[in-house]
Amino acid sequence: MADSNYSALTEAVYYILLSLYTPLHGYGIIQYVEEISNGRVVLAPGTLYGALSTLQEKELIKPVNTESNSRKKEYLITKIGKQVIKEEIDRLEELIENGKKTLEGELK
Repeated sequence: MADSNYSALTEAVYYILLSLYTPLHGYGIIQYVEEISNGRVVLAPGTLYGALSTLQEKELIKPVNTESNSRKKEYLITKIGKQVIKEEIDRLEELIENGKKTLEGELK
């Protein structure tokens, strides 16, 4: 990965990062993740807000300016976050390719 601080992403973090290619607030992230995963991944608010805090600390996402009178904070993926997503997709593709090769008898 781009930095030794980043390891394989959890499924929840992966989907949270994907959801933030456009600015979203917490409830919007929960809805997007549930929709894109066909209802398989449902984020609890505690899980989401803990992950958002960690992702901000690691500079993978950032809060974006919203209306000052709005209580809803929106977030957006950063350049570093996009690189982490790209590297995670590459890692997952390698896993899938090796699994397919093994099932087809090409790897021993």
